[in-house]
Order: sequence, then C-alpha cells, then structure tokens
Amino acid sequence: MQEDFLHYIWNFQCFDKKNLTTCQADKLAILNPGNRNEHAGPDFLNSSVKINNITWHGHTELHVNASAWYLHKHQKDPTYDNVVLHVVWNNDQPIQQKDGSLLPTLALKDRIALQLFQQYQHLVHNKASIPCANQIHHVDDIVKTSMLDKALLQRLTYKNNLVYRLLDGNQGNWEETAYQLLAYNFGFKVNSSTFLDLSLSLPVKIIKKHATNLLQLEALLLGQAGLLIKEKHESEDYLAALTKEYTYLAHKYQLRTDRLSKVHWKFFRLRPANFPTIRIAQFAQLLHQYPHVFHLLANTSYKELYKKLAITQSSYWQKHYLFAKLSKAKVPGLGVASIESILINTVVPLLVAYGKYRGEQEHIDKAVMILQSLPAEYNAIIRYWKKLGIKVKNAFDSQAVIELFNSFCSKKKCLSCNIGATLVQ
Repeated sequence: MQEDFLHYIWNFQCFDKKNLTTCQADKLAILNPGNRNEHAGPDFLNSSVKINNITWHGHTELHVNASAWYLHKHQKDPTYDNVVLHVVWNNDQPIQQKDGSLLPTLALKDRIALQLFQQYQHLVHNKASIPCANQIHHVDDIVKTSMLDKALLQRLTYKNNLVYRLLDGNQGNWEETAYQLLAYNFGFKVNSSTFLDLSLSLPVKIIKKHATNLLQLEALLLGQAGLLIKEKHESEDYLAALTKEYTYLAHKYQLRTDRLSKVHWKFFRLRPANFPTIRIAQFAQLLHQYPHVFHLLANTSYKELYKKLAITQSSYWQKHYLFAKLSKAKVPGLGVASIESILINTVVPLLVAYGKYRGEQEHIDKAVMILQSLPAEYNAIIRYWKKLGIKVKNAFDSQAVIELFNSFCSKKKCLSCNIGATLVQ
C-alpha cells in the first residue's frame, strides 16, 4: 500500500460510505473531502465532516498507518491543530489531540473494492516503461487529450521556473535573462549547465560592447570557457590572436579567469559538429549578428526567427573542430534539429514566462503557435507512444508525451495521471 493510492481514494471518494463511522464508533458523514494540498501541511485543506450531530470544518490528513502521525511529529506542529479527520488504511494506534481527546479517525482498509485495489497494484507494479500500455486503448480520447494538455502545461511551467530563477538573479533584466537562457540551451543538454556558467561569468553588456568584432567575441567566450589552450609544439596565428585579445579584455573587465576549464566541458561521445568549441563559435556568431538577444527571441516573427537562427560559424571553425585539429569535412553551421531545439527550449519558455509576467496573452499564444508549427521531435519515447496509437503530429504533442513519460509513467505516478486514474476506476 502506498499513500498516493489513499490520496486517490479520498480525492475521488472511491470507498463504501454505507453506515460510515469513525474508529471511535461515532457516526460520520463526509460533507466535503477538501482540496488537495501540494505544499507543506495537511494533505487536504478546507474539509467538512459531520460527526454525530456536529459539523466540523478544517483539514484532513492521510496516512497508511495511523502511527505515522507520531512518526512525522504532527503532534508538535501547530499546522495540524485544525485537522478534523485522520484518514488511514490501518488504524494501528489511536492518536491523541492536545486536549487529550482522540483524533477522529476513518479506516478505509475494509471499505475499498478489491477490484479497485488490484487494478492499482497492476499498474504500479507493471514493469513496462508505460504501465498502462496494454490498457490505454480502453481510455476515451478526451481523457488522453486532457492529460496531454496537463502534461504540456507542467512542462512549460517547469521550464518557466528556470526563466524566473534567472530573472530573479538578474534583478528583472530580461535581456540578461534571454542571453543566459539561450546560452544554457546552446549546451544542448550535455553541456547546458557549463554553458550557463559561461554566460554567468560574462555579462551581456560586455558582449554588446564587442558585438561588432567577431574575433573579440570568440576570444571572450572561448577564453572564459577555459578553452584557449595551446598544445605542445603548436603555433597558430588564430589561437595567438584570440589569446592576446582575451588577455587584454579579461584584464580590462576584471573577469574571473579560473571559473571554467576544459575539464568542465564534455567532448566524449559527441560528434565533432557538437563539440563545445563549435557550439561556442556558433553562439559567438549569433551574438555578433544579433546582439540584442531578447528582441531577437521575443519580438521576431516565427518564420523570420527560424531564418536568423540558421547561422554559420566563422571560417576557422568551419575547417576545425578543435584548435589545430583539421576536420576531414566542412563543419556545418546550426542545423535544422538544433534550430528547432532552440525554438522549443528557449523561445517558447521565454515567451510564456514573459507573457505571464506582463499579463499579455499574445506572447503565450505565439509560443503555442510555434509548438504547433514545428514538427514533432523523434526519439525512443515518441516512437513508443506512437506504437500505442497516440497521435504525435507536432512539437506541441511531442513535448506533451515526453513530459507524460518522464514525470508520470517512469515514476509510476499513475494515480496523478488522468489516464491511469480512469483505468483504476
């Protein structure tokens, strides 16, 4: 037995209410089960129950075993003083309130239909990647659609939280925030956190001062990244020029030069076109052409933005993937998949966060339009959903099913999913 099943049972009132009594043998009626509390404190807030002839308004706390009340030290937390009903699976210990009276307790163990419990057990102990894979075809399309909408909203909220954390750190500066968010996503997951550290060490105001000089931008970014490393017996004019520029600029702006080094960047198992050196060179080229990052990402039309993101790095990095390491073939610029990734993971969250911050729906609508216009991502998760008959037509759909898989299916949170909850019922 897990507590999430108990929460589900209480939330949907899926138990036998005939001749309902407390464990203290008092007549009980549930007037309002309350609202699920996702934060600290009692599990359900603003409940109403009638015990004998008295109506009580307060909160409801749920535990598998009643003794967990003492185990969690709720008796010492004033937040729980207004609990009017303790709902448990096993009433293994009476709970005493501060005035010495027993806390009204409802035990559900013998009031749950066996089939309901068996279906729940089947889902949560299923070893399949998607626990409901063999049953999902029994669920109405409207239930699936509503859950995908819920999953997408959760994914956007999660990504928005990163935007707002950056915004708080930047004292409300959207330009700095857009620059850092773009840098984070230029790491394309593998180097995202290191790319973000790079942007945090190099303010956008410095970038803008040198935006017209691509060599200086590359020097600043590669230097702060700790990648201006001269190998033994290496002599190269380009590296020497970058090093000279970086040494001067780092001193001028009093930059911390020890924050990052080559060991912080991941090269292993990456194709050369995805090496940090190439991505940094592409990032520098984009900042060179469009130094006003927020305006570029938030105020450019979708089609125009798609074109502007199709940048090609400087000539040196079209022929090299590391310093003094010639590439056998021309190193490509930012490809279609990379552009679509930036649109999905940078532009969409930025627009949604900005729209909510400003209370301007048109930015959110634009974000949704972008997701609906982009093709669906293609990976193992999406292939799995497609085999189950789930239609994944665009990025709006693919983002939803990715979130559904990562946050619900893989964590066996079936009872928090509309699809799983429907199957249990």
